[in-house]
Amino acid sequence: MKTSPLINTAPIDPARIDAAPARWRRGTKLAAVASAVLAGLLAVGGCAGPAPFAAERVAETVPAATGWLHTDGGTIRDSNNNAYIIKATSWFGLETPDCVPHGLWGTLTIDEALATIKSMGFNTVRLPYSNECLAATAIKGSVNYWANRAYNLEGKRPLDVMDTVIARAKANGLQIILDRHRPMSADQSPLWYTSAVPESKWISDWKMLAGRYKNDPTVIGADLHNEPYGAATWGRGTAATDWQAAATRGGNAVLASNPNLLIIVEGIETQGDGTSTWWGGGLSDVGAKPVVLSTPNRVVYSPHDYPASLFPQKWFSDPAYPANLPAVWDKNWGYLQKQGIAPILLGEFGSALATESDKQWMTSIVSYLASNKMSYAYWSFNPNSGITGGLVKTDWRTPESAKLAALAPILTGAPLVTAPVPTPTPSPTATPTASRSPTATPTASPSSTATPTASPAPTASPSATPTTPSGGPAISATWNATSAWNGGYVASMEATGVRAASSWSISWKDPNVTKVVNSWGVKCTIVPKVSVTCTGSDWAASILPVQKRTAGVQLDSLKAPVNPVLTLK
Repeated sequence: MKTSPLINTAPIDPARIDAAPARWRRGTKLAAVASAVLAGLLAVGGCAGPAPFAAERVAETVPAATGWLHTDGGTIRDSNNNAYIIKATSWFGLETPDCVPHGLWGTLTIDEALATIKSMGFNTVRLPYSNECLAATAIKGSVNYWANRAYNLEGKRPLDVMDTVIARAKANGLQIILDRHRPMSADQSPLWYTSAVPESKWISDWKMLAGRYKNDPTVIGADLHNEPYGAATWGRGTAATDWQAAATRGGNAVLASNPNLLIIVEGIETQGDGTSTWWGGGLSDVGAKPVVLSTPNRVVYSPHDYPASLFPQKWFSDPAYPANLPAVWDKNWGYLQKQGIAPILLGEFGSALATESDKQWMTSIVSYLASNKMSYAYWSFNPNSGITGGLVKTDWRTPESAKLAALAPILTGAPLVTAPVPTPTPSPTATPTASRSPTATPTASPSSTATPTASPAPTASPSATPTTPSGGPAISATWNATSAWNGGYVASMEATGVRAASSWSISWKDPNVTKVVNSWGVKCTIVPKVSVTCTGSDWAASILPVQKRTAGVQLDSLKAPVNPVLTLK
């Protein structure tokens, strides 16, 4: 999503299992064992900490990665020429203003997060980054350096953190897809370049990364640019906006540094026939004008697709919904793999499963992926993705059982469940966003080499305009300090709509608060050493009846309040 629907810049998370089937409990046990062993090793190391990557011995029993991958018609194959399905989830943060994977501000360690991902059945992590973070000389967000002292992160650059995540992914039997998610950390861009990050910088950074990891098949692919939209075109020949031509240049540059990488090419929003779809989701023009690279058998096409809770695309109101979805997917991107033209990796899909429509969509898309043996990357591992939530709850440990059960047919091979064909219901209203995390505010800033006018207009306008009610709060809410330390804490909030409202807020007393460090889904203000007020913003600004908005804030405070009384508006 973001992150082209929604990427975040702060601490919190959701998604996993409390009373899950045995197959999930076994996975959770693996993550717990990894965490316990690492903790024990760290304890032995005392204040000085253990030797770096002490958790290596935990991962020694994990099967090795399959080596470099390549394509063969509509199939991805491993180094032994066996058909291979990439099963990925995104762990974001390196593309946000924090410039570090999220969740490490608490007691979560890099190995614990990766072991959890592995235990769920994934074989790959999609790792978003921004060019701004690649150039940064220091981590900007909060990290619990003590909990993660095995990795010696203090004082390191974001690029060094990327090195560490890749090394630990290898140790945990996982592969990595690098995802150029944003040029600058504060916002999404419709094109592959901006005035701050021209095409030359986009290419030079990709060449650097490809060369940096060229001897390590842990890094299997380069997702060239996240979610082209707005002015982006496909094969039209206009240099300023032609994403097909740019992907060809970028892909060849990457392969010049490492000819073994998969080149992952996303689609566009508005296709040649005038139809619109999700940001990055349109690949209907590829059949006539594919990306042809100097090294053959490397291109994988990667659409993004989401449910009605993100935006009411016209197919959600089709009377045949959800039975109409496979035809929509076939036309926009599925035909590429089904006709043997090139493999598909569904680069982002996900849902909080809060509505019946979303549940039908999830059942349908999982069935489609399973029956066509397509690769995918679920958005996201992080629970602090504003609209979809994550695969773990806000403690970054407890699995989201409903999501894992929904993904079971493609994660663990559980039997497919055919999506029912109910009487159509109105699709929920949602604010269109492009990446699944809170701070993404899409803007288009073309580089100095070209001046396209990118106006990311959604394909339809939300049908409902909520109004602020009178007479009592429009929401009910829960509040939880998900992590706290000496000098600060992270509070997560879940607001549930009592009635439609154009705005909502949550306030609480905090006699020690001194600063707002980060927030997502809300804008927060403080009265120093008195109170905090957080108001829904961006994708979470308004709320509908029964709709849930999950948001959070990181604050500097000597002590987190305990069960504060909430004032709701």
